[in-house]
Amino acid sequence: MTTPNAPAQGPQPESRLRHFPISFFAVVMGLAGFSIAWSRAESILHLPFAIGGALGWLAAVAFALIALTYLLKFTRYPGEVAKEFRHPIRVNFFPAASIGLILLSIVAFEPAPGAARVLWSVGTALHLVLTLVVMNRWIHHPGIEMIHVNPAWFIPVVGNILVPIVGVRLFPAEVSWFFFSIGLVLWPVLLTIVLNRLFFHAPLPPRLTPTLFILVAPPAVACIAYVALTDRVDAMAHVLYSAALFFTLLLSTSAARFLRTPFFLSAWAYSFPLAAMTIASLMMLHRVGGSGYAWIAIGLLVVLTLVIALLLVRTAVAMARHQVCVEE
Repeated sequence: MTTPNAPAQGPQPESRLRHFPISFFAVVMGLAGFSIAWSRAESILHLPFAIGGALGWLAAVAFALIALTYLLKFTRYPGEVAKEFRHPIRVNFFPAASIGLILLSIVAFEPAPGAARVLWSVGTALHLVLTLVVMNRWIHHPGIEMIHVNPAWFIPVVGNILVPIVGVRLFPAEVSWFFFSIGLVLWPVLLTIVLNRLFFHAPLPPRLTPTLFILVAPPAVACIAYVALTDRVDAMAHVLYSAALFFTLLLSTSAARFLRTPFFLSAWAYSFPLAAMTIASLMMLHRVGGSGYAWIAIGLLVVLTLVIALLLVRTAVAMARHQVCVEE
């Protein structure tokens, strides 16, 4: 029995496990993208550092911890997992788990190609299944309304576009073209739907405001994947890169708004799109050259590093204060 003056207790461990969100896999996407960006920067910019590999291990450990925790949640609270899967917004974050595996395959490709092949195979197969399942829910779910649409709907699409980046060097090119085509066809369709939502309906709630940065990811990743498939930077590559650059500039004009937004776990939506744009800029610098691409790539790498550091600190503080893994 507690006395009237006893301090209030925070959520108990079992309660926090019950509310452990699937969106935690966005942390893996951000850390893996960060690792890839630094590895590319070390090679292309000839930096006297070797931290990309260490960041890759950090991403792998984060994936293992998050996956094991969510698996524990599934075994103890399957109803809560089912509730997330039926949720019109949270369901879009399930493919973040398979995207994490695909990104880890990119991280592992140079130092451990055998492990990369396994990670890519499992991640790609799982992502195809999740893409089909999520799209079926979009089509047949009677509860989805325009108010539920947000940039997180791009997550299944981005995963398909990611597949060719190392997939073209692991399996026949037709496999990579299949997944790339899915993403490239669906991206403009979803872009139209999302922009309709943003232009003509109520603004996104603060919790979903960071997902606006996901607008950058599809064209940035598509640019990288297209060059991997064709081994050249042609007009199409320039169009994709320029589209990603425009969305980056557009969102940068709202920097003050993003800084005023309270911290939510969804803030990790800043990380992977920034990483993708950084990697695309480094690729353009390597393939095309020019001081413009160099300034963009270096500037984005600095911003990405600051954003990841801030996200890690804010996430740790929020977890210590029991502000995440709570009922919403």
